[in-house]
Amino acid sequence: MARLPRIQELYSIDNSLVGLTLLASSVGALFAMPFTGWLIIKNGSRRIGIVSVVSYCCLLPFIPIMPSFFGLLFLFFLLGVSAGMLDVSMNSQAVMVEQHVGKPIMTSFHALFSIGMMVGALAGSFFTKLSVGLLLHFSITSLLCVVPIYLSVKHLVNDKPEAKKTAEPLFRLPNGAMVSIGLIAFCCMLGEGAMADWSTNYMEVITKADPALAPIGLFAFALAMTIGRLIGDAARIKFGDRKLIIICGVISTIGLCLAIAVINSFVAICGFFIVGLGLSVVVPVAYSIAGNSKDLPPGVALAMVTTVGYSGFLFGPPIIGFIADWQNLRIALAVVGLLFVLMTFLSINRKETT
Repeated sequence: MARLPRIQELYSIDNSLVGLTLLASSVGALFAMPFTGWLIIKNGSRRIGIVSVVSYCCLLPFIPIMPSFFGLLFLFFLLGVSAGMLDVSMNSQAVMVEQHVGKPIMTSFHALFSIGMMVGALAGSFFTKLSVGLLLHFSITSLLCVVPIYLSVKHLVNDKPEAKKTAEPLFRLPNGAMVSIGLIAFCCMLGEGAMADWSTNYMEVITKADPALAPIGLFAFALAMTIGRLIGDAARIKFGDRKLIIICGVISTIGLCLAIAVINSFVAICGFFIVGLGLSVVVPVAYSIAGNSKDLPPGVALAMVTTVGYSGFLFGPPIIGFIADWQNLRIALAVVGLLFVLMTFLSINRKETT
């Protein structure tokens, strides 16, 4: 989040409490995801997606006006619930379109997510430069989102739920195959969360970047994610899922090592860009594998993988915040680098799926 340093100042909280705030969002998402597959079966991913995205936009402007830090925690929990439901329902829609087209296109969908992150980082830098308050910033963002939401709704796949002779269970534990791909997603999503939540702080605190320059590290990461995802489907066809994730693991590790090894704002921006390239296709590939599972409905399989993967967002914020307070943010991001190494080895031990 590009304005995270301003939120930290507004509520006078240290890195550990920032991590706890981000943890609340992840807990909300992790709470919602296992049940979203059941909700999709009952209501369809189109309906769940619409409800979740509208609720998220309505909640966003309340971030700077909560009466206390505990109110902020509750708000972030609700934001996490909305985001978790939206994540599963959006990817269920994407899997149906991918199956209709008959070729890999999942990373192209995720490229739009990265474009949104990139635009958000630029907006954060722009509003910071103009000294625009958080309330006005988030209110403008929510209002601007109304237009693409309205335009998108009528084009969503109308997956009306079919009548079932047997009742679907409310909750299912992930099977072995889903846990395996979920662990890879876990390492990747923890890294994505680290970049999204802490790159701006790293630029300001460690590299001493100007507050207006600091969000450019997040912008560079999001730009690289966008580029990687735009070409990711072609890369999947060329290399196959297993080899591509291995390559991505190596690239992301190199990028983060560069960012933390050289204390310079522009080197850090370059490092975050390389990390973005490396992480760009891992989660879309994981979601595509899960959604195309022959043993489970797409919504249920996606709920399993996103639950395991999203645990990275759950554990990442507090771990990074606590390590940053105990040592420093540079050491905390080095721990993230070790998870990139683990992601690479997990990918090496997976069988090819395409």
